Amino acid sequence: MKEFMFVFRGPYYEDLNFTPEQSQAAMQKWMDWIGQLAAKGRYVGGAPLVRDGKMVQGKKPLITDGPFAEGKESVGGYLIIKAETLQEASEMAFGFPDFGYQGSVEVREIIPMG
Repeated sequence: MKEFMFVFRGPYYEDLNFTPEQSQAAMQKWMDWIGQLAAKGRYVGGAPLVRDGKMVQGKKPLITDGPFAEGKESVGGYLIIKAETLQEASEMAFGFPDFGYQGSVEVREIIPMG
């Protein structure tokens, strides 16, 4: 079985002005989805990412503030899952709870090293 990374993009919940109850309900959907993947032996790991970070780039690497996403779309976290094919992994992403908030999932195969 291969490993794939789900990269999650979309608005941060705090930007959506959720009530505490809405935040709790949204997080429960995440826990349910991850729990389903884990129960099937497909979940490897993952985590949300903090909003702030740094960018390191250039021929002579320079550290700058960032990342600066275009508009409301930012990378908010990732999961590593197991699947046989890219198609299967992509279909597993259908459970992503934030499609209703203009969220998206980038699905990428991980190349084994060593």
